[in-house]
Amino acid sequence: MFKDTLRDLVEGVDGGLASTVMDSSGIALESYTRADSAFDIATVGIEYGVVLGSIQRASEQLGAGEAQEVVIETEKHATLLRVVNETYFLAFAIAPTANIGKARFRIRLAVPALIADL
Repeated sequence: MFKDTLRDLVEGVDGGLASTVMDSSGIALESYTRADSAFDIATVGIEYGVVLGSIQRASEQLGAGEAQEVVIETEKHATLLRVVNETYFLAFAIAPTANIGKARFRIRLAVPALIADL
């Protein structure tokens, strides 16, 4: 159901590693990892999903509105987290040399397809 959208997302960005759609409790609905990568997107999604939840609560308490996107950059990769709806989010991991702007653009294109599949 979501596999084609996740594959297109990862393969559409040079340096794309993996992507997943998860619910807020850390259960992956679907994941896709580039064939030449051993990236563990499920674990990353679970751990960073907790961070996303904390940021969402903080944004609401500050009256800043709903958090839509969080980017976490580390030495080995960057992970973009995008809220799909009140229950689900998308995690997309890219290499540190990948174009974050293109990754963000591709996510914006992918979210409506994910919503339609929900």
